[in-house]
Amino acid sequence: MHFISFRVIISRIKAIRFMMRDRTVPKRKKLLVVAGIVYLLLPFDLIPPVLFPIAWIDDLIVWLWILWHLKDTLDAYWLGEKEVDLSGRYQGDRVIKDANFEVRKDPRR
Repeated sequence: MHFISFRVIISRIKAIRFMMRDRTVPKRKKLLVVAGIVYLLLPFDLIPPVLFPIAWIDDLIVWLWILWHLKDTLDAYWLGEKEVDLSGRYQGDRVIKDANFEVRKDPRR
């Protein structure tokens, strides 16, 4: 478990971009992020904007809950644990044909 620090929160926020591009992530997790963005942009809040600095608290609480709920998924991206699937990138014309290669035994063995 990570200590929740400002650096961890910023890293998880940066990881959202990569999580949203990944097709293996369930749509419900992506929908949660979209709902958080929509909540930030909507003109109504739980705490009225008249109370200026306090009005941001509900937005902050919503986003901290989203980051906490998606912590395992986001940590896989910013900690480098997420494996990249390159099978779609190297199909068709991108494969090198007529390449010669040779497999040699390791001389140390």
